[in-house]
Amino acid sequence: MSTIEAALTAGTGQAPSDSRLTLSSIMSPQDTNLMGTVHGGVILKLIDSVAGVVAARHSQGPAVTASMDETVFLAPVRVGDVAHVDARITWAGRTSMEVAVTVTADRWNETVPATTVATAHLVMVAVDDNGNPRPVPPVVPVSQEDRLAWREAEIRRTHRLALRASLSSKKDDNAA
Repeated sequence: MSTIEAALTAGTGQAPSDSRLTLSSIMSPQDTNLMGTVHGGVILKLIDSVAGVVAARHSQGPAVTASMDETVFLAPVRVGDVAHVDARITWAGRTSMEVAVTVTADRWNETVPATTVATAHLVMVAVDDNGNPRPVPPVVPVSQEDRLAWREAEIRRTHRLALRASLSSKKDDNAA
């Protein structure tokens, strides 16, 4: 038995597929912006909502959004498009988790392939009843895709922490 299988069997970790979720929604006229396409805020809300469910599933309890980064809008979404928001855990630390989200859209009445319209990475923190951070299970990457996503998440985490440290030191310098 591999160490990954042993961790799953022992209940010490969870595979990304255990909490993965896809939500599909038909975009309607009330979702539009002044350009006549779906407002980016509508897409962001869907991203945050689905990421929250995935994080709660993985952590087996409530989780809150700590940051949303690397959100990229690649193509507009139109009224009548079916937006599919797919989210999965890519990494977990002691109390935080990274969730990767991909949004695709297709026309409800056409058979053309779905188009990727947005991607994002969110950091979610598991919280207890008092709103304090609580421990989360580790992510056990099972597939090659899982292992690659975990390594990429580690790089993003390193960059986030370095940015936070740099901004904090600049803030301290300005206060002095």
